[in-house]
Amino acid sequence: MPKPVWKQLLTAEQYDVLWRGATERPFTGALHANKQVGTYLTAGCRLPVFHSRDKYDSGTGWPSFSDVLNRDNVVLKPDWAWGLRRTEVLSKCGEHLGHVFEDGPPPTGLRYCLNSAALVFVPEDPLEPAPAAP
Repeated sequence: MPKPVWKQLLTAEQYDVLWRGATERPFTGALHANKQVGTYLTAGCRLPVFHSRDKYDSGTGWPSFSDVLNRDNVVLKPDWAWGLRRTEVLSKCGEHLGHVFEDGPPPTGLRYCLNSAALVFVPEDPLEPAPAAP
């Protein structure tokens, strides 16, 4: 889908994060403290990428996961922005989700540090409401 269409469909923050690679401020995202059981989809393409069973509090202020739900929906890309070597996490349709670091908990040792604005949460219990945006 062309970016002008995404700009109409998404909030300004979602568009900036997903398509411009922006990072939301820590501790401000609606999903940072979410403890509900369910699946995290990308905010644009709606691809299932993470599950609550792999979510943990990393203390960074962003939703953090130790593993991905569906590797086919996630692309890892070297990122040298800011003069640092990092690994960017993208969806297979090109959405910027965040970064992955090698300082996570066992058994993977990985910390997928993501933007709440890049994700949509779908609770497993259909009667439980999803977290509201701040």
